[in-house]
Amino acid sequence: MQRSQVKIVLLMLVLATATVSEAVGQNATVSGVVRDTRGVVQMGALVQVVASNSSMVRAAFTDLHGRYLITHLLPGKYNVEASAALFVPATRGNLELRPGARNIVNLTLNTLFEPSVWLPAERRKADEPDDDWKWTLRSAANRPLLRLVEDGKSMEVSSSVTEARKPVERIRAAVTAGDGGFGSNGVNNVITLNRVLDDGSNMILRADYGTTGRPYTAGPSMELASGYERELGFAGAARTVVAYQSHPEMVGSGGASGLNVMQAASAQRMKLGDTVDLEVGSAVFVVRTSRYATAARPFLKVAVHPNSTWTVGYRMATAQNLQSFDGLDDVQQELPVAIMSHGKLQTERGLHQEFSVSRKAGRGEIQIAYYLDSLDHVVVAGGGALSASDVEAMNASPTGGILADSTTGDFRALADSYKTNGVDVTLTEPLTPSMWMALAYSTGAALTAKDGSPLTLPTLASDLTPQMAQSATLALKGRVIRSGTNVRVAYRWEPERLVTAVNPYAPFGDQAYLSCYLRQAIRLGSLLPPGLEATVDVTNLLAEGYRPILSADGHTLFLAQAPRTLQGGLAFTF
Repeated sequence: MQRSQVKIVLLMLVLATATVSEAVGQNATVSGVVRDTRGVVQMGALVQVVASNSSMVRAAFTDLHGRYLITHLLPGKYNVEASAALFVPATRGNLELRPGARNIVNLTLNTLFEPSVWLPAERRKADEPDDDWKWTLRSAANRPLLRLVEDGKSMEVSSSVTEARKPVERIRAAVTAGDGGFGSNGVNNVITLNRVLDDGSNMILRADYGTTGRPYTAGPSMELASGYERELGFAGAARTVVAYQSHPEMVGSGGASGLNVMQAASAQRMKLGDTVDLEVGSAVFVVRTSRYATAARPFLKVAVHPNSTWTVGYRMATAQNLQSFDGLDDVQQELPVAIMSHGKLQTERGLHQEFSVSRKAGRGEIQIAYYLDSLDHVVVAGGGALSASDVEAMNASPTGGILADSTTGDFRALADSYKTNGVDVTLTEPLTPSMWMALAYSTGAALTAKDGSPLTLPTLASDLTPQMAQSATLALKGRVIRSGTNVRVAYRWEPERLVTAVNPYAPFGDQAYLSCYLRQAIRLGSLLPPGLEATVDVTNLLAEGYRPILSADGHTLFLAQAPRTLQGGLAFTF
């Protein structure tokens, strides 16, 4: 009897072991490689297998070669998601795992448009990772490319690179509020549509409808923009952006009310062999206040790579916001300023020429550049409680007028022209796989008061004079992997007597003193849909560099390189 019981127990153990082994053998496996749109493998990318109820099942990080392996997955339907610093997460949806299947899912991390680009144009160095949410010629959709059978078990090969002909769409809705400063105060409602066409080209449409807390009869502000990108020969691409901006809250010289701008910008990028990169483009705009003004702002950039370590470059730019192909990463265009001066409607212009040498050191890069600037009709920023007499006094001034935002009191005025030269040194270095540091140093001339004398608004153009100075910047940028927080913090030091930037065409030239930007994904399990984000954007948080200036009737206003602004908002992407 006991032997029979022992046999039964042994038989049950054998059956249980076989059952467990069979169950283990039925588990599925997912593996693959994570790359960016240029084909570069991404080390340290987070790959997650997510169930249909949005719960995370298993996760892994990619190795030095961008590879990952996730095992012990039960059969069923899952989503495979890859994320990394400074990239839009890529998702392969509705992946059906069969018992014992080995699935190969290759993911491509893409960049799409970004409503708040950290650095415009050339202000990003070549080895610094791109910002999130930029447009690209590739889609973020993950589609199966090949299915086959191996050893009686299914193997699925998938990729996130666009291969299917079905167009892909992404929509982003955002609401921001706060003191946005000149031309962006109040509440802004933004809708952005990104559509990847079946031929791989990319189209973006953006609409911004703004309202303010204080009513005014002129009506709300409005900005409309559209962009198109397509591939070209010589491993190149072309971008075109057309934008219309209407700001009835602006009060200009000559009794003008309202500012309307029509802009068209284009840029091309191509490779000439393995050693030469060429970028060329231009922006053309028409501005209307009391009169009309037109302007064209071309750029040229050439980079020669004698080897994989060294780069020699030359670039010519005539506008700070469009200095390279990357200057059109964002279809949202800066608002041109047109002000009456000497009886004509004038816009800021300049000629920046730069000769640079850069060397890669690991993943970092150091660049040394010598530049020559010729700046005409330099725009000076300020603010305060402007009165009607202030605007009239500037209108009556033979040297310069003023353009003011009636909802905030912020204004822009024109100063005299000047020429300067200097040196710029920039070091970029990764601190972690997802966090970068930038250190910049520049020399050159900037505008300040003559001999420290008091500044007055009617004689502003003649009161300012160029003076040699230095600036230094320390910046951090990246993503906190565990929380998914995107952050950039920069402090740009300059002598507080200056009212314009040293080397305004350099990195961080438009961000004086302490500035920061945070974007945080909001997740509460299944209570909130994915794609919800909160943003905070601050410029000159400590209100440094404010220089007092006397108005026409004697009350005090201020000039500043970058007046303090604060904006917060919510965005939803679907």
